[in-house]
Amino acid sequence: MSSTAGTLVGMRKTSSRLLSLLSLLQTHRDWSGDDLAERLDITPRTVRRDIDRLRELGYPIRAFKGPSGGYRLDAGSQLPPLLFDDGQAVALALALQSAVAGTAIGEDAARALATVRQVMPPRLRRRIDMLRVAAVPPAGAGDTSPAGTRLLMELSRVVHAREELRFDYGSDSTGPDERPRRTQPHRLVTWRGHWYLIAWDLERDDWRTFRVDRVRPRIPTGPRFTPRDLPGEDVAAFVTGRFRGTDGSTADWPCRGEVLLDLPARSVAPFAQDGVVEELGSDRCRLTLGSWSWTGLAAAVCRFDTGIEVIGPPQLTSAFAELAARCADAAGTTGTP
Repeated sequence: MSSTAGTLVGMRKTSSRLLSLLSLLQTHRDWSGDDLAERLDITPRTVRRDIDRLRELGYPIRAFKGPSGGYRLDAGSQLPPLLFDDGQAVALALALQSAVAGTAIGEDAARALATVRQVMPPRLRRRIDMLRVAAVPPAGAGDTSPAGTRLLMELSRVVHAREELRFDYGSDSTGPDERPRRTQPHRLVTWRGHWYLIAWDLERDDWRTFRVDRVRPRIPTGPRFTPRDLPGEDVAAFVTGRFRGTDGSTADWPCRGEVLLDLPARSVAPFAQDGVVEELGSDRCRLTLGSWSWTGLAAAVCRFDTGIEVIGPPQLTSAFAELAARCADAAGTTGTP
């Protein structure tokens, strides 16, 4: 091998090693020099040299004193060159593609995707071009005005600053409420294609979830406050529970029942959503499912179009009887003027 070829191979190995080192440092934890050397299969001296190279590229890496030294990647005032391995680059591009359509930050995501794609090596660019993703917005989402990036950033700032927030609230069609909401904002979350603000409503003395695209903040913000605990202390469970009609302290449905279906479990499971399917044989299974009402639960089970045996509770049996009566009435009025 010529000296030039050997130099190129050495440069590629160094670049690959720097990328691996940076990936470890980006996990937001302190690393000792010995741990990094073991993970990368290099000497502690090489770790120190590579740390210096990353600093020269603009990465703010802080060193700690100790027997073997320690390192941490801090946030800098300027964005240094970003290095991604192949998997990270593809995942980032696909995430941006998914955000382009049907989300509040579609325009910004499209510009970011174009920037990322431009600096990708050709082999990764070809992979991304083959993996096109079309994000389908939820039904009815096109009738609402999306929450802009500036609004999301402002609400995020208020949440972290723990400042009271006053805002007008309402859809474009109905107009805002007569009185502005006065809240203590807690968290920003996404649910089925929309952004929501979880906040303690000071006027109603209760937790509320607000569609961000319907929020019109009033300036200035209010005084700082001491945050209170969310029911259940689980944001995901709280949001899921609120949309299912519970008090938000649990993600469980207010109505849950158990039935036997004359279908194999493999035919039911893909359509059971968050239900639990238990196989009882080649053509029979047990389904435990929840809904916002007993009649709604009975209707959800009927969509499987098969024989049904109700295990319980009695409210579900009554709901099936009520649903059957409604369906019979509807069938009897067919063709009636």
